Amino acid sequence: MNWLNSEAFTVLDQRIIWSDMIGNVFGLAALALGWRRSVWTWPVQFLAGLVLFTAFYGHLAGSAGKQVVVVLVALYGWWQWQRGDRGTDGHIAVRFASWRERGAMIAAAAAGTVAVALLFKAFPTLSWDPWPDAYIFVGTVVAMYAQARGMVEFWFAWLLVDLVGVPLNFANGYAFSGFVYVIYGALVLWGMRDWWLRSRTAPALEGAHA
Repeated sequence: MNWLNSEAFTVLDQRIIWSDMIGNVFGLAALALGWRRSVWTWPVQFLAGLVLFTAFYGHLAGSAGKQVVVVLVALYGWWQWQRGDRGTDGHIAVRFASWRERGAMIAAAAAGTVAVALLFKAFPTLSWDPWPDAYIFVGTVVAMYAQARGMVEFWFAWLLVDLVGVPLNFANGYAFSGFVYVIYGALVLWGMRDWWLRSRTAPALEGAHA
């Protein structure tokens, strides 16, 4: 699968790598499907993680390991949405998290970022930039978890990931990821508005599913 790490084309002197392009196109499609509250968001996210794992395995152990976690969370999300509450349109019902859930996610994100960053620093080959890389990785997992639980906060978490992900990907030569993160930002704002409005028409679920 070495072709996945070969150059697909060049745009504005930026090398676009096949694995970076294919994996992120799947990721972008998964986010769009998440906006539409379609359960198919999870199989597509699974494919995105699988493509990137295949590309990284054997030479970027840390990046490959991160995709394993993404794949596992995608399976969890699929399971949650298959059994989750449905709205009148048949799609997953959305809600705001309880304050306890918000506190737990913030604490998990902070502790997870520190732990993963320290791991990356202890094993430099796992990451090119330990702290922002850990922030993006843990933030992505937290966002996917919130999405799996149908929480509007999912979009806020993605927005915070984008703020670091865009400059980091450009700085490290993953131009396509950087461009995709910009598009992510636009989708996040639209998706946030849609889920926010839908949560206001749904029954109050404060503290539910905690």
